[in-house]
Amino acid sequence: MSSATEPVAPLAADPSQPAASEPGSLPSGSLPAAAVLSGSRSSGAVSAGSLPPGVFAPGAPGPESWQSDGQPVPAWAGHPHYQQPQQDRVTRFIQRSWRNSPLWVAPTAMLVCMAGAVGYTLATHPTEANAGAAPSCLLKYTTGFVCPGCGGTRAAWYLLHGDIPAAARHHALFVFAVPFLLYMYVAWAGKRLFNWKLPELTLSPGVIGAFIAVWGVFSVLRNLPWAPFTAFYV
Repeated sequence: MSSATEPVAPLAADPSQPAASEPGSLPSGSLPAAAVLSGSRSSGAVSAGSLPPGVFAPGAPGPESWQSDGQPVPAWAGHPHYQQPQQDRVTRFIQRSWRNSPLWVAPTAMLVCMAGAVGYTLATHPTEANAGAAPSCLLKYTTGFVCPGCGGTRAAWYLLHGDIPAAARHHALFVFAVPFLLYMYVAWAGKRLFNWKLPELTLSPGVIGAFIAVWGVFSVLRNLPWAPFTAFYV
């Protein structure tokens, strides 16, 4: 008995496909039939080097494996050490509540929080405490340094009373950010509740990073013990 592999007859050419310009070349997207047949008779896999670029054969090594129907599946699927991540109960509860809640719940909840902050600011009269009074900020109380948020409540109080220069004196970055935050809330709530087509602000990572950097520099400058930076002390 001969051990040589029986030769395979070449398949008839498809008249709808253009003829190959070079020996061994194939139309784009076609599979080499001889390679598939010889692969199935020998090792059950097709050599990756015999296929056109971008074409993968079942059983060929690569970033993807193949299902029995020829569809690719991710390489990690079925891996014994891979486990599908499971969400905890709190996350599932929050997401389920968000999906099942009416559209007006989230905007109303945020509006209630903002109204509570405004009520607290008006009720506590923060401007009655000057720079030399005993601070309530833990960082300022323990170190004497003005923290990045110091003066924000007093700035809000002055804004509510229409005194923009005094508000900027206590926290300039807070005064700068308030109009953008209010507009973002109005655009989001209006679109969610009334389908308003207001342009929404997009905060890219670069914009957020630049704002945080400026805030950090401002926090350092307002703690310098010489003029004109002492005017920022609150």
